[in-house]
Amino acid sequence: MINKEDKKQQILEAAEFRYATKNFDPDRIIPEEDFRFLLEVGRLSPSSFGYEPWRFVVVQNEELRQKIKDTAWGAFGKLPDASHFVIFLSRTRKDTQYDSAYLKEQLKTVKGLPDEHAQKFISRIEEFQKEDFQLLDGDRPLFDWASKQTYIALSNMMTAAAEIGIDSCPIEGFPMKEMNQLLEEEGLLEDGSFGISVMCAFGYRAEDQPEKKRRSFDDIVQWID
Repeated sequence: MINKEDKKQQILEAAEFRYATKNFDPDRIIPEEDFRFLLEVGRLSPSSFGYEPWRFVVVQNEELRQKIKDTAWGAFGKLPDASHFVIFLSRTRKDTQYDSAYLKEQLKTVKGLPDEHAQKFISRIEEFQKEDFQLLDGDRPLFDWASKQTYIALSNMMTAAAEIGIDSCPIEGFPMKEMNQLLEEEGLLEDGSFGISVMCAFGYRAEDQPEKKRRSFDDIVQWID
């Protein structure tokens, strides 16, 4: 069994290895079992109140990839060379508001909470959405709150990928309205339950990694004793 210090070193080496890969090797394909592992890491990621307000759409269809490439400027250089391309969808207010049918089903079916406990939990979420974070003024605040959860899954998947030698590049470079329209036309948004949050390309780098540059540890970390 690997000891703690060796594991810490492996994680740091993966952090050094990972970078936003701009050019992928089109001849190298991620093995199916490795990519399913990354998706499972994403599935097991934490989310606020256990909402799991995400869906991971793995786009391997060449026709749809071309449409995405033509719509999302940030994806232009990643497609079609990336081995795998994932669109992270986030649930909209329709499913994330405290009294939504989705939340009630999540608590009852997935979490297995008794009705009494589920109702108390919903009341707490109602207070959180109305008072703590004030998320009910329009549709965008709840969507943005849910989208933040998808970035947790994205980060975990990218880190796990780096640990097994797979490259990735997160992509926010797209017009949201046009991308949502495209995905709606493709039947991927479930009648308004989802909207696009972020995308990510996975594969293997086609060129050497540039030097990683970051602010110093002391500039980033503040201790309050």
